[in-house]
Amino acid sequence: MITFQHVWKQYSKELFKAVTPALQDVSFSVAAGETLGLIGANGAGKSTSIRMMLDFIRPDQGKITILDRSPSDLSQRDQIGYLPETASFPANLTILDLIRFTAATCGMPAKVRKERGESLLRHLGLWEARAKRLRAYSKGMQQRANFVLALLNDPQLLILDEPMSGLDPLGRGQIIDLIQQLKDQGKTILFCSHILGDVDRLVDQLLVLHKGKALFSGPPRELLGQQRTTTIETAFLQLINSLEGGDHAA
Repeated sequence: MITFQHVWKQYSKELFKAVTPALQDVSFSVAAGETLGLIGANGAGKSTSIRMMLDFIRPDQGKITILDRSPSDLSQRDQIGYLPETASFPANLTILDLIRFTAATCGMPAKVRKERGESLLRHLGLWEARAKRLRAYSKGMQQRANFVLALLNDPQLLILDEPMSGLDPLGRGQIIDLIQQLKDQGKTILFCSHILGDVDRLVDQLLVLHKGKALFSGPPRELLGQQRTTTIETAFLQLINSLEGGDHAA
């Protein structure tokens, strides 16, 4: 489903700043039906990786495939659902307006759009707010609205960037339950999160990035064994601190 083979990416030099690669020789893969957790501190290379998966930017070296094709292959876009970290909606529209627009871009029949849209809105607690302007939505509601759009076309692959961002404990619980249901349906999921407890309970594979390098790739139990601990958060901190010395926040 997703493969990175010796991928490098370096951004243009900024004045008075040393050039350091955003990604350095990163390789990993996600098989069909797996859930990969992508973790790392700010600046680790997580956003760069996601942007290359979506063909927003391209690698300087190496090869990336998504659904066995290049990310630039537009024929596969309707099989990918993407949830950005921050919702950005036209304030005067409603979620129903966005559902109609999203459905139209992928040729979804009106009947399917209405049935799937209502199902997702109800599941994510937005049905009663469907006619409200998006400017009236809280941050958590906007995040759930983003999830509705990402799932509307029933994609095979989901790329989720901080899916619990801005959610209260009830909202987080709803999203965790939804991701678990998607896993049970055999969806392939990649998500990055700073909430490592959520990563711990949901993922099959783990990729730890730090300063553009892949420090670990494999099942979470292997990382726990290497670091001789019982939680992903502790294992992550120990791994980073062993390289850097000192304390780092997850």
